[in-house]
Amino acid sequence: MSLRCLLVDDEPLALELLEGYVAKTPSLTLSGKCSSAFQAMEFLDKNEVDLLFLDIQMPGLSGLEFSKSLMNGPRVIFTTAFEQYALDGFRVDALDYLLKPISYPEFLISVNKARRWFEQMDKSAHSSGRNSIFVKTDYKLVQIEFSKVMYIEGLKDYVKIYLEGAAKPVLSLMSMKSFEDNLPEERFMRVHRSFIVNLDKITTIERNRIVFGKEYIPISENYKEKFQKFINERFF
Repeated sequence: MSLRCLLVDDEPLALELLEGYVAKTPSLTLSGKCSSAFQAMEFLDKNEVDLLFLDIQMPGLSGLEFSKSLMNGPRVIFTTAFEQYALDGFRVDALDYLLKPISYPEFLISVNKARRWFEQMDKSAHSSGRNSIFVKTDYKLVQIEFSKVMYIEGLKDYVKIYLEGAAKPVLSLMSMKSFEDNLPEERFMRVHRSFIVNLDKITTIERNRIVFGKEYIPISENYKEKFQKFINERFF
């Protein structure tokens, strides 16, 4: 498994160091590097990234603030020269926290931790016979059957799960990426940064939008080719 990573730091030397570490780590592929959270925001709008090495102290928009805005973004490993930010980092569900100056052994430990997390998610998502998932909502665990899911909408820190026949969606505190990793990929597809749809529930497509009753789910440019392939395979 090779994880696509993005480096974000306003210090050129820090970026250079991390780029060198990535280059000699077989389980990582460098997708890009940015000198600010604003650049990273633009990059993530156009590119798929699994892992984000994110500096905390940056001008304009801090790494912590930026991470909270990632609706469906990559998992985060924070990098900083200030140890007091560690607790804040874990409060936003970061995978790990690296204190500068970062040594390669410390970097590798964090990467291996991330790799194990992704492998576990992949294993869970593809386990045979699984037809449901438990999610936390309103301080309790609720079992969601895949066959009843219409579509999933990603919000800032939550996902809304729209179920067939349900009066209102199930709201759960988790990232879109985490939820997507636990869905069977042959039955669900991301069609937009903020939407995943159950392919079996699609009945109408209109003007590049999927219609669920009175709701219209947009199909973005980044996912259009994959979705069109799905349609072509079922078109007669």
